[in-house]
Amino acid sequence: MLKGFKDFLLRGNVVDLAVAVVVGAAFTAVVTAFTNAFLKPLIQVFSGGGEFAGSFVVSGVVFDYASFINAVITFIITAAVIYFLVVMPLKYVEERRRRGEEEGPADPTDVELLTEIRDLLREQAARTDNGRGPGGPNGPTGRIPQQDR
Repeated sequence: MLKGFKDFLLRGNVVDLAVAVVVGAAFTAVVTAFTNAFLKPLIQVFSGGGEFAGSFVVSGVVFDYASFINAVITFIITAAVIYFLVVMPLKYVEERRRRGEEEGPADPTDVELLTEIRDLLREQAARTDNGRGPGGPNGPTGRIPQQDR
């Protein structure tokens, strides 16, 4: 039972997924720190500055729209970096690999090959018959001369 669990954990896909989650979380933390340190203050400055910059108060409740805008910008930056640095290069690699594996024209099946061989042998037998008909020296028309031997 433990061997199966070990095999499952050590499969390439599970390890790759775990690494991707950890790296993604770390990257998201970096982007969040950047937006909190630089973009949120800019949003607050452009919204008028002061004590309630980037927010408004209704009945004593503070609505912090700067944090929401900051989270949206964090999401967009994270998604853009993942797309341009991970998804696009992997698509490119996959397309190149697929181009190398493209199948050419389909090979004929066994039945098609045998039918073609039969037809060619019939034509050959008809040519060697020299128009003498079914009673000629090579046997009946449509028969392969080697079959009569």
